[in-house]
Amino acid sequence: MYSFLGVIIVIVFFLTVGAVYTAFKTQISFYVSGLDNGFTFSDIQTLWTAATFSGVEDPNSLYYSMNSLTKCMERISNSVMIVSAAEKPRYQALLAKLFDYRTKIQNESDSKKGMQTTLSLDNGQKLRIILPGKGVFTSEILNNGKQLVISIPKNNDIIEVPAHEWINKSLSVYLWRKGDARYVFDTVVTQSGVFLGQSALFINHSNNLIRTQKRKAVRAKCSIYGQLYIIKEKIADYHAVETHDGYKCLIEDISESGALVRIGGRGLSNVQIKLQFNIQSTLIVMFGSIKYSQFDEEKNESLLHFECTHIESAMRNAVLGFVYNMLPEPEKEVLEALSLTEEDLASDITAPKDVNNPEEQAENTVAEENTSAALASL
Repeated sequence: MYSFLGVIIVIVFFLTVGAVYTAFKTQISFYVSGLDNGFTFSDIQTLWTAATFSGVEDPNSLYYSMNSLTKCMERISNSVMIVSAAEKPRYQALLAKLFDYRTKIQNESDSKKGMQTTLSLDNGQKLRIILPGKGVFTSEILNNGKQLVISIPKNNDIIEVPAHEWINKSLSVYLWRKGDARYVFDTVVTQSGVFLGQSALFINHSNNLIRTQKRKAVRAKCSIYGQLYIIKEKIADYHAVETHDGYKCLIEDISESGALVRIGGRGLSNVQIKLQFNIQSTLIVMFGSIKYSQFDEEKNESLLHFECTHIESAMRNAVLGFVYNMLPEPEKEVLEALSLTEEDLASDITAPKDVNNPEEQAENTVAEENTSAALASL
């Protein structure tokens, strides 16, 4: 009797749990996903309310859909204006988390986009080609078939390497794909010939296209003595040149965006400074801050990691020239190829638009809407 009643109770219990789970399945899933993504229980409650009142059909899409997330963020942003003063900090903190989360899913989305193979490249695509030891050349795709057929690579519009000398050579190819990103791939020249009356090279396809990021500042090792000055003014005078001695220092590597600086004694982090030194008789003045300091107690020396926030254009060019000349030849070639693809990007952005081309008009409209949405979210 009692065992039968116990069985009935257990069955009723599980049926009740099942019914509750079915009724609240979406909400339970929403809370679990929120906790997995680093949100607090209080955050998730606010997100659920925002998703509900924003008319998002599937609240769980907030965690992977830019559109759903944007709707909820707009709702929360509007709520900040009307909540009590005591609640404002929590809402602002949640918005900060959501901006970080939005950046995260945007980056994940971007990493899944793009080409995987050269079979997707279009005729007329401009290429920047590194022939190791010879330099960087410009070419373009004449035809995309079983192989890529490209024009004979030139340097400053001059054919420096005859067609037959390219055969069996390994190449690194850089390109900017309009409206997409920079890519690089490696390939081999199989033969030379003629395509539609034009001298050409035939190169192998690649299924390993790599999306490349914007060129970062390149550092070069050096040994340059300079002077370091602490900036005490709230607003630095970028045109002032110090004539008195500062702290003596040794710059051990340099780039347009910063330097590694050695000084005697214990250095401090998060200090605004000015570096003043010479590169090949050119005065260089760099303003910025010490991001962090490494102290060697035995030597009583510190290595300062300096980030530059301001440098005059002419001085920056002098630093870049010095860095470039200090680089090994292979690194110079990569740097040049990346710089040239940046020029391709710039020319793509500034190229005059065909107002009579409906497809291009639509493309421009989408780009403008995306830009407006991005600005509105800031």
